[in-house]
Amino acid sequence: MLLAIQVGFLPITLADLIDILVVGWLLYWSYKLLRGSTGLTILIGVLVLFLLGRLIRSMGMLMLSTLFDQFAELIVIILIVIFQPEVRRFLIMLGNNTLRQRSHLLRRLLDREFDNSEKKVQLAEEIKNALVQMSRKKWGALLVLSQNEEMLGIMGTGVPLHADISQQLIESIFNKEGPLHDGAVVIKDNKIIAAGCTLPVSDNPNLPKAVGLRHRAAVGISERMEVISFIVSEETGSISYALRGKLHRRISESTLMELLEKYL
Repeated sequence: MLLAIQVGFLPITLADLIDILVVGWLLYWSYKLLRGSTGLTILIGVLVLFLLGRLIRSMGMLMLSTLFDQFAELIVIILIVIFQPEVRRFLIMLGNNTLRQRSHLLRRLLDREFDNSEKKVQLAEEIKNALVQMSRKKWGALLVLSQNEEMLGIMGTGVPLHADISQQLIESIFNKEGPLHDGAVVIKDNKIIAAGCTLPVSDNPNLPKAVGLRHRAAVGISERMEVISFIVSEETGSISYALRGKLHRRISESTLMELLEKYL
């Protein structure tokens, strides 16, 4: 076996290094999928029970050990049921990452022109102006920027539009008298793909108590997918955004423009 390094009396092979990297990668993605949800708390509870079972077995407590063994046979089925959404997202994420890697070079070549164009700045301005105007009017709004194919399921919960991005259209969607103002707008491939969409709500207990359903939905979708969500508070008119499960509240117009230009 080829030795990679020797640490004192402990030889570490290339297979050991690969083993450590793979386990670390799995732990990272597990945390990324479960962060901000009760699933992480459940997983910690399962680990505690596992360690407790090992301790009981090592102490020779036969009856308790037998009970834990019986419970362990059920825990696998329980975990599959509890973590079914997370397992599904993990498999979809693997597929999406593989497809993205295959098309990465082509996308970079195709996107470079847009990244350096005035069109991108113009579209970012349209969205920014709409959010700022709705902030002044205290119109509640929730807008998601995404390039994630998994968003197709979310888009299906709303009304398909496939319309060009414009300030007037965004404001008309979130007009308080409109039928779509309570849902989310999804922007993908520089188009308003759908409006009135229903987003998964975060159950993160660390979110501020003052935030409402829109903010929790914005955080919820950012926990599950690689998206950025912008929120206008109907109560205060402040603009916030959610990214990777984190809520950033009361951002300035300049910060809003920088984020739009970066993630559009």
